[in-house]
Amino acid sequence: MGKTYAFGIPLLHRISSDETRPLNGTPRALIVVPTRELCIQVYGDLAGASKYLTVDADPAAHRKFSVTSIYGGRPYEPQIEALRKGVDVVVGTPGRLLDLAQQGHLQLGGLSVLVLDEADEMLDLGFLPDIERILRLTPDDRQSMLFSATMPDPIITLARTFMNQPTHIRAEAPHSAATHDTTEQFAYRAHALDKSELVSRILQAEGRGATMIFTRTKRTAQKVSDELAERGFKVDAVHGDLGQGAREKALKSFRTGAVDVLVATDVAARGIDIDDVTHVINYQCPEDEQAYVHRIGRTGRAGKTGVAITLVDWDELSRWEMIDKALNLGCPEPAETYSSSPHIYEELGIPSDATGRIGEPRKSAAKRSPDEKRISSADGDRPARAKTRTRRRTRGGQSATGHPEGSTAPAQDSADAAPVTESEDTASDASSSGRRRRRRRPRKTETATAG
Repeated sequence: MGKTYAFGIPLLHRISSDETRPLNGTPRALIVVPTRELCIQVYGDLAGASKYLTVDADPAAHRKFSVTSIYGGRPYEPQIEALRKGVDVVVGTPGRLLDLAQQGHLQLGGLSVLVLDEADEMLDLGFLPDIERILRLTPDDRQSMLFSATMPDPIITLARTFMNQPTHIRAEAPHSAATHDTTEQFAYRAHALDKSELVSRILQAEGRGATMIFTRTKRTAQKVSDELAERGFKVDAVHGDLGQGAREKALKSFRTGAVDVLVATDVAARGIDIDDVTHVINYQCPEDEQAYVHRIGRTGRAGKTGVAITLVDWDELSRWEMIDKALNLGCPEPAETYSSSPHIYEELGIPSDATGRIGEPRKSAAKRSPDEKRISSADGDRPARAKTRTRRRTRGGQSATGHPEGSTAPAQDSADAAPVTESEDTASDASSSGRRRRRRRPRKTETATAG
């Protein structure tokens, strides 16, 4: 929220008071972000900041200031309709923005301000070619702002190519620490098979509030979420394999406190601003020091204290040593730690009677039992199949009760069926019996007798 307001409020002031390009329903500002979640967040901040702004360029068409969001995973029609009615600020992800621009629905020729937020993340996600195509559709005299946690060479090249004499501004002093002084950091060497037990006890530490758990892969994120839910924790997950609706619901639940543990991948959680996170747990060692800084930066914000815990597996020690050396953390060899190790209870304030479970399991839909799924299906999703057939041992196409194979013996089971005349029933039996006789192989004794 802080960074969004830092560029958002001057942006709103500039385009609302610009006399050379008055507001006429054509987008005057474009904010490009890497993920859908960040798009929704930035849109919400700007919509709130512009809540009382009005457009008075044309007295006959007095209207409210308009901000809209454009991102994938949602239908095109509402977004196209919003652009058709007229918008002043557009917040979007590269793919959908470029798609609508190429279709002619998004006009970028009247932009006064362009913002590229989390540029290094867009580079990592492979959006750089789309960004360049979008920039070529914008006027040369626009104001451009590029925000990036790091400045790799492709981002520097992008800035020099599409910006006029760009000025590099650092948001903090060069000598300041990369990590927050208010965040207490711990690193433990943990075995993969014991991590779920270990995390379950960490989540029972004194003073533990909203907690974010980071994983490197989508599959691990869902696995950790399911395991913690079975142990009784209020947990949800955010990763790329989930639909947009599920991701938005998970973030909303975490913000409102309906769940107090959020398991996420680096990409899904990048740039998301969530207040009052007390603990960050790196379930897997981050890829590099930059990812580590981004992860633990979720806690210890605005002068508040936080706790960051990294679980390093044996095959991740070399990666952790590089992170420790780059950030001068002073812990190149984390202590070997298990869920029963006394030192972790003392260091993190975990009660001595803490166990791996805190309540009744909370099963996810994917892990419901067959009986539960059948009940849910009968309640409305799809009616249960009526059992109208029974299996019986047959001999020569006839069941033990004299009925043809595949027919139902009880009269009440066939009471609702269409009536069948006796001649039709007899012909059917004869045909069925005949077919089965042709398929039968003669026994050896019968063959010998015939010979």
